[in-house]
Amino acid sequence: MTIGVFLTFLGVLLLCIVKGWFVGWALLAGLALFFALGLRRGYSAKELCAMAGDKARTSLVAITALLLMGAITGLWRASGTITYCIHHGMRLITPPLFLLIAFLICAALSYMLGTSFGVASTAGVVLMALARFGGVSELAAAGAVLSGAFFGDRGSPASSSAILVASVTGTDLYANVKRMFVTGLPPLLLCAALYAALSPRHPLQAVDPAVAGAVEQAFVLSWMALLPALLMLVLPLFHVSIRLAMLGSMAAAAGVAVWVQRLSLPEVVRAALLGYQAEGELAAVLSGGGVRSMVSTCLVVLLTGLYSGLLEGIRVLEPLQKEVLSLCRRLGRFPTAILTGLGSAMVFCNQTIAVMLSEQLLRSGYSDRTELAIDIENSGVLLPALVPWSIASSVPLAMIGVGPEALPYAALLWLTPLTYLFTKKYFFPAGGARPALSSAPQERQDQL
Repeated sequence: MTIGVFLTFLGVLLLCIVKGWFVGWALLAGLALFFALGLRRGYSAKELCAMAGDKARTSLVAITALLLMGAITGLWRASGTITYCIHHGMRLITPPLFLLIAFLICAALSYMLGTSFGVASTAGVVLMALARFGGVSELAAAGAVLSGAFFGDRGSPASSSAILVASVTGTDLYANVKRMFVTGLPPLLLCAALYAALSPRHPLQAVDPAVAGAVEQAFVLSWMALLPALLMLVLPLFHVSIRLAMLGSMAAAAGVAVWVQRLSLPEVVRAALLGYQAEGELAAVLSGGGVRSMVSTCLVVLLTGLYSGLLEGIRVLEPLQKEVLSLCRRLGRFPTAILTGLGSAMVFCNQTIAVMLSEQLLRSGYSDRTELAIDIENSGVLLPALVPWSIASSVPLAMIGVGPEALPYAALLWLTPLTYLFTKKYFFPAGGARPALSSAPQERQDQL
């Protein structure tokens, strides 16, 4: 019966993907199916609700971060912060180094925002417009944009993915961020070298002055517009919690929007809740953000948490956990994490499930929870972006207007797991030891 339930769920999921329906409907159907399976196995409805609620509480950490990030992206648009970064980034563009500079601009912006979608929908759209006008290969330019966008999605303290990983593994967010920066430095440098080598082959042949002019007309490009981003970067360095850093950035952005950009207070509140509405030639690029933009993603995260707790509670995953543990013994922990993260993304089509399912399946193979967190960051967070039908891939590709043919050019997505595979022993010297054959889950630390 369990196999039949899984196949039914996968059929509903495939139907949603083919029809372009909200993937949450498939997760809701799966939740109902596995709830019925739990009842069939003798669990009471109260017990099943408690199982589902346990993981849902864990997912609330990520949901809170997502809602705050939605408000921040709306306010950063309203305050001119994103426009300021794009404008000055464009001024740095040297035509023979376009791909390299596009990668670095997106990497810097994604580290501040912590969201690949936010970067793809703003700087990504502008850079792709410049690339198309200037005769740069669309695929190469899109690869540079995506690589930069996912740099912060993986390793920024403001990233909902990083917060979710820290939450489900019971590890410290800031300790993880430090580890992620160190382990992410080799692929970052390799990406920079790769795009530096590709840039002369795909130079920007012309720059559209209308784009720069439209940016200058849309906002007052004062240095104060950079203040919200600086607070987001600097406050965590002084061990200020990420939530307080977000709130501080939001307050600064609201102040700049009112006093520098001359927006009314109701307009600022609207930008935070419903998204910023720009006018003029770049309205399609500069509009967006807001809490509303994160509602569907939050629903997916919540359903994923309920679904994940139910699967664990009724012990559906136990046979698979044993197989994964056996793979850890034969292949090693990180190669198994790669297969687990990629498989989860291919079946469930999003980062959130890939992260939560990876933690459930891999936990018994790890004695070091920090190692588990970093392994998931270098596999389950990035690999979904290489799956064309995954939300992590299809959404940013649609934003910048290219197809999955651009994914091989997104070097950071495959260089990060590849370089970590060969360098992990330097960061976790005991990482090569084989785990004991035990499926007992590790005790969770309560550090968030």
